[in-house]
Amino acid sequence: MARRGKALKSIVFGAALLVAVSCTTQYRNHGYVPSSEDLAAVTLGVDTRDTVAESLGTPSAGGVLDDSGYYYVRSKVRHFGAMKPEVIERQVVAINFDSRGIARNVQHYSLQDGKVVPLVRRITDNGLTETSVIKALLGNIGNFSPTTFGG
Repeated sequence: MARRGKALKSIVFGAALLVAVSCTTQYRNHGYVPSSEDLAAVTLGVDTRDTVAESLGTPSAGGVLDDSGYYYVRSKVRHFGAMKPEVIERQVVAINFDSRGIARNVQHYSLQDGKVVPLVRRITDNGLTETSVIKALLGNIGNFSPTTFGG
């Protein structure tokens, strides 16, 4: 009987420990932002895309439409149990270049500067919602000219 009590206590203690450990807050860092010293080494008006990438490392992202800048992004995310992860800190360093690829500006952004951009799903209408496929095919029977057959 004493063995069962001891085994039960061990199981209960192990389960309680497992629950306590699974509910601790975990912080995870994602991405990379160069240090202030590294950013100070970038000489505006002199450094090019290649020299910036060589001294600071590969950026997290580049300009999409006109390739006008490098973006270094770092986020700190809090994970707590089964709850949805929450971004608690974000740093963005944007380095802008002119048309010749020369560094012109370094800007810093944080989570407070961010904006939520709602995505809109647009579905192209295929025009077949009111007409069945058979009706559309049969509707074209009289709509041709003899020249379409090589005559």
